[in-house]
Amino acid sequence: MVAPSVLSADFARLGEQIDLINRSNADMLHVDVMDGVFVPNISFGFPVMKALQRCCTKPLDVHLMIVHPERYVERFCDAGAWSVGFHLEAVEDPEPALQLIRNKGVRTCLTINPDIDAERLVPYLDKVDMVLLMSVFAGFGGQAFIPETLDKIRFIREQITQRHLNTLIEVDGGINTGNASAVYAAGADVLVAGSAVFHTKDPIAAIEQLRA
Repeated sequence: MVAPSVLSADFARLGEQIDLINRSNADMLHVDVMDGVFVPNISFGFPVMKALQRCCTKPLDVHLMIVHPERYVERFCDAGAWSVGFHLEAVEDPEPALQLIRNKGVRTCLTINPDIDAERLVPYLDKVDMVLLMSVFAGFGGQAFIPETLDKIRFIREQITQRHLNTLIEVDGGINTGNASAVYAAGADVLVAGSAVFHTKDPIAAIEQLRA
């Protein structure tokens, strides 16, 4: 699956850019929410999320890069999220926030940054619908893919297979046509792509190239 990241879109032409995604074969729209505390950048919040929900026909895959995600997950669910994920390193215990998301009937996701050991996700693989492995450090677009992420993907895929789970593996950061096949071959299910889609002349064609 391919999930274009709206963080890389031209916000001055956001409606136009979302229309391109609606007409494409993208599977979902990835929505990065940053608070300026957990990561040194700020993106957008509920008003933009609700606007996306109104104009985007693709499922909204929300990635929270925020402190205290348990305070906000329900509001993002209510704003139209298809899935809500937050960082494992942002909480002492992820279960309360995960339960709040489940209670809303929304898919759950746990995320880790590149400097977090993938083994920390193992106890939660049967408790979430998806795990998100960051292949760059969360907070900024346009970073280069960290090759060691491939080993993490293989490790998590092996754990999922051994346990006969249906948990999806999502990968975000520096994904492009030069590395997409390697990421997929390592075991990823969902590829998040920002610059490789929105910073091209033809985002619809770029999505097809990523698939190919």
